[in-house]
Amino acid sequence: MPKIVEKANWISVFRQQLKEWLPEGEQWFITNYKGKMRLQVKEEDKVQTRILPYSWTVADSSDALQRIKEIHNNYHALEGTKTLQKACEVVQASSSKHKLDKEELLAEFREYVPNASNETWKKCYLPILNNAFNLLARKKNKPSDGTKLMMESLKQWPQGQRMRQIQRRSLKKFLEWAIMRGKLPVAYAPPAIIPETRNKKKVGYPLSDSQILLLLEEEKDEKWKFAYQLMAVYGLRPEELRYLVVKEGVKGDELHCTYEKSMGGTKGDKTDPRRLYPLLVKDTDGNCIDWNLQNRLKIGEPLPYLGDDSFTAKGNKRSGKAAMHLRTRLRRRNSWNSFREIAEKQKENLTPYGFRHRYAKQSHAEGFPVTNIAEAMGHTPEVHLDNYARFKTDNLEAMYNKANKVEV
Repeated sequence: MPKIVEKANWISVFRQQLKEWLPEGEQWFITNYKGKMRLQVKEEDKVQTRILPYSWTVADSSDALQRIKEIHNNYHALEGTKTLQKACEVVQASSSKHKLDKEELLAEFREYVPNASNETWKKCYLPILNNAFNLLARKKNKPSDGTKLMMESLKQWPQGQRMRQIQRRSLKKFLEWAIMRGKLPVAYAPPAIIPETRNKKKVGYPLSDSQILLLLEEEKDEKWKFAYQLMAVYGLRPEELRYLVVKEGVKGDELHCTYEKSMGGTKGDKTDPRRLYPLLVKDTDGNCIDWNLQNRLKIGEPLPYLGDDSFTAKGNKRSGKAAMHLRTRLRRRNSWNSFREIAEKQKENLTPYGFRHRYAKQSHAEGFPVTNIAEAMGHTPEVHLDNYARFKTDNLEAMYNKANKVEV
């Protein structure tokens, strides 16, 4: 009977982890020898081999990887002739039983996500990580793999809930980090996909030009009017109202937004500051209305209070509360609440971003290329299409009208 070759997924992951931290050019290998871990080191024409006190199983792979790292460090620290046997003996003499230290791991991982504020850490990381550590500390019925660990850790959040998605991403990030550093067995690698049901995300409702004019007619405070006009004409995020600067350009004054929005992740990536381009609101006759916004900003016309700067423990600036202040103000306007009812009937959601959505919709209606619209709005084409693909016409209606011989 032919010999069956074992090709379990954990083996390739295990060997890849070993390869990634080894200095370039070094040849250290791990193989299966009668059910045990066998370490091999090749230098020039010499091959050294040692059997490690670990079984050839996924359960022992994490501890074995940590031991190999210790052996590697001691091997290069030896004076005189380097031997794998001697390095293994030094590590064996100083080794102690590995224990999962919750507080130590949390402290190390916290440094890995410096862009998360203390509030985000407490709300979006600690709940799920505490659940996972409690499950891993079990003596009986401990989750046997990453899928089971994630599913059990997420039980307190209902399927489809936004917070469940946030907690799932946080645990996934932690497991990937811990496994790559040999802190957890590769058996706990998070699955690429776990069974989830999601509540359909509500589509953002774009304000029409006529609705914006009705809102401006009802609003009596000139500062708030100014804010609405700026958001509509320049497609601003609410927070960006606090970061508008008029600069001298090649052909005259230019309006710029200096706000840098976090792009998520662990590297602290942010969007770039950008120049703003107006897309004027039109009256009922289709004529563009020029509110002279750039010059009004230049001479210092004030905007309403939209919150103050605040900072994380690491000194990073947090997003402000501009959206909250805008939402509070807008919900006191009868016209706004009537627009919300219209949006709900269309299964859409009206928020202060409705001004920005208007800018996106009108830009597509004008036939501007997606890359240019995305640049003007301060995000990537991918992000733009993820949010605004429904506005992308590509002259589709005209093509079908032509096919059906319909004159427009």
